[in-house]
Amino acid sequence: MGQDYAGDVSVTTAWKALQEDQNAILVDVRTIPEFQFVGVPDLSAAGKQVHCLSWQVYPQMQVNPNFVEAIQELATSEDQAIYLLCRSGVRSVSAAVALTAAGFKNCYNIEQGFEGPPDPSGHRGAIAGWKASGLPWKQN
Repeated sequence: MGQDYAGDVSVTTAWKALQEDQNAILVDVRTIPEFQFVGVPDLSAAGKQVHCLSWQVYPQMQVNPNFVEAIQELATSEDQAIYLLCRSGVRSVSAAVALTAAGFKNCYNIEQGFEGPPDPSGHRGAIAGWKASGLPWKQN
């Protein structure tokens, strides 16, 4: 492997895998304000729901002490494919590493995350990531 988790995948690779593998899950590790105000992936076309579980807890941004335990309750096996998404693909790496250390074998970081990097004006969501790639998403 060469790293502490299964690897990085593009948003389109993750979307395809979520549609094709009935056991694969998507865990959005952003904060509650991000879920509420920025939006979340819409997996209804794949017959699934996104699992919103913060890796870091807003506003102090400490690591969620219950994160691994919550995934252990959610997952059906240690071999299940778990795709992890954050704003830009940084927090989701940390979550993938922690889950792999806990015994999960197929934890994937979704590169560029939900919003991707900032554009030249400093705004996210326009040049890369889940939203900019035209994948389904919704705002609450």
